[in-house]
Amino acid sequence: MSPAVTTDSRDPNAAPSPAVKRMLIGEPLDSEKLDGQLLPKKRALPIFASDALSSVAYAPQELLMILLIGGTAFMAFAPHVAAAVVVLLIVVVLSYRQLIKAYPSGGGDYEVARTNLGEKAGVVVASALLVDYVLTVAVSVSSGVDNIISAIPVLDPWRVELAIGFVVLLVIVNLRGVREASQAFAIPTYIFIGSVALMIVTGLFRWAVGDAPVASSAEFTVQTESLSQIAFILLILRAFSSGCSALTGVEAVSNGVPAFRKPKIKNAQTTLVLMGGIAILLFTGLTALALISRVHYAENPCDLVGFDCAAGPQPSLMAQVASATFGGDSIPFFVIQAATACVLLLAANTAFNGFPLLGSVLARDSYAPKSLNSRGDRLVFSNGMLILGGAAILILVVFQADLTTLIQLYIIGVFVSFSLGQIGMVRHWRRELRLLKKHSAARREALTGLAINSVGAAFTVAVLVVVTVTKFTHGAWLVFLAMPVLAFLMVGVNRYYRDVEHEIAMDDTVRFGSTGDLAIVLVGKLQKPVAKAIDYALAAKHDKTLAVHVAIAGDDIAELKADWQYHGMPVPLIVVDSPFRQYASPLIGFIEKYREKHGPSVVTVYLPQYIVGHWWETPLHNRRARRIAQQLMMVHGVTVTLVPWLLDSSEIIYGRRSRPLPGDDRGGRIEQRHYGLVEHSDN
Repeated sequence: MSPAVTTDSRDPNAAPSPAVKRMLIGEPLDSEKLDGQLLPKKRALPIFASDALSSVAYAPQELLMILLIGGTAFMAFAPHVAAAVVVLLIVVVLSYRQLIKAYPSGGGDYEVARTNLGEKAGVVVASALLVDYVLTVAVSVSSGVDNIISAIPVLDPWRVELAIGFVVLLVIVNLRGVREASQAFAIPTYIFIGSVALMIVTGLFRWAVGDAPVASSAEFTVQTESLSQIAFILLILRAFSSGCSALTGVEAVSNGVPAFRKPKIKNAQTTLVLMGGIAILLFTGLTALALISRVHYAENPCDLVGFDCAAGPQPSLMAQVASATFGGDSIPFFVIQAATACVLLLAANTAFNGFPLLGSVLARDSYAPKSLNSRGDRLVFSNGMLILGGAAILILVVFQADLTTLIQLYIIGVFVSFSLGQIGMVRHWRRELRLLKKHSAARREALTGLAINSVGAAFTVAVLVVVTVTKFTHGAWLVFLAMPVLAFLMVGVNRYYRDVEHEIAMDDTVRFGSTGDLAIVLVGKLQKPVAKAIDYALAAKHDKTLAVHVAIAGDDIAELKADWQYHGMPVPLIVVDSPFRQYASPLIGFIEKYREKHGPSVVTVYLPQYIVGHWWETPLHNRRARRIAQQLMMVHGVTVTLVPWLLDSSEIIYGRRSRPLPGDDRGGRIEQRHYGLVEHSDN
């Protein structure tokens, strides 16, 4: 049996990272500092709840805007519609407390649906959430820009450019790490909560003493035609569905449980309840104040009789209420507008936490490219953040950052995931009840969970039907088109990874018949491509051959060592730690230490590499061998040998199946590249 040795290599001479990258996102963090990036409740609230809290800035506006289509008389229905939204929000918050406790791994609705309803339901939920996260960024940024333009109308021609600039800024801030992002976002979020609460209290006090604030649009009326009974009902339902945008972001806490400090479940549940309570108070208070001050906000400003729509955009509901309460030229007015704009922009940050975390879970389950499960220099899933930012910018450009248009695409994905997640939780509790003893405390707890999630499932499914009916013809059909396409792609990626794993899995049919300066074979997992590279290294008859595994945080070293001994691998296995999640630098450090101990040596590094036949397979693999080779080429005396493993799809190019080890009747190929100068020394 070959010995397995563990050593620690921290290369002090590693090449510095690009200066621009370091300036933007900071110095890399050691993997051991991951726990230090976890969030306490006071910082988790602005990170995960900014979307739900900020929705109070546009949910009342959208609710009243739809009601105004029927005329000012329809504003009398606003309290009833708002009350229905609040009831739904309470039910959803209580339901997600149960979900967090049952599934704290960070998969949220996706994990619940996949575990209890099957693969198809899981990928549907995942696709719905991914689409909704992209729309969250687009809607939040567009709403934030709207509020900026309400305070500074001259900026209206640069609406799209402003929105794109804010998305880029959010990407950069989030790439610096969760902890730094929480520090940057905490103050604006808490200022928003405090300033809006102060405005609500002030406005309600003025109303109570007989000096009710009056909005600038109170004198405007709307010309409408009489509505049939069906149109009347649809208008009320459409207003309710628009008001339900206040529920967006509730699921983010369940997806972000791993980011909380211990005790994770308790802290996540507390944050969820705080978020729900604050959102309910702000939503109801702002809706009440808008009705008291008689805000008239129209879908088309030109429909307002008396409003000069050529003079510029109509002020947002928040701006009108703040102006009516404090005065349009007052300091509190500008504080509220600035805080609202900030928190709306920062609401997109909820998606910048949820999307990468969900992407990492999907990558772990082989439904997304593996690169989404890799942490960047700042211990965040940076690839997911970059994809989210790019997709959001594309949406903003296509829809010209128009909030009224984008809001119609919104919340569809939220309620798809809500509904399937709650149905999955009902099945979860029913399964638990079959396993629990009667009259036990655990059974009573399961019955409580079943009751809560059953009500949640009934409510969310009903709202999903309402939202679908009222929003489908207004643009929501695009979401229903995007979700199945994305789900189909995820299933295809999963099947691809499954086939590749089956193809390269290690088994006892592998034979070592070759025999024949230091050779290093870089090992990830013990699979056929690694065995093939070892065989080529032995055939070259080096003086010494070693297998080196660069250990990234989370690697199962014990399993690798056990597999190594079980299959009787003919070369020693050495494990080199990599605290900064790099591959080439720890390997270079190991080579330098070896030369210090054993004298100058010519080193050959064997790197297994997949060869694929389809263009779409390329982004599904990390292409790590090429990147490592490019870094090793700068080291004198090192030869890099790429040992290709031709996947079955490569027969499209080469006309034959994947290459076997010696002993099979199919030939092998090897691609050898020599980089740098080979160093010879007598010293």
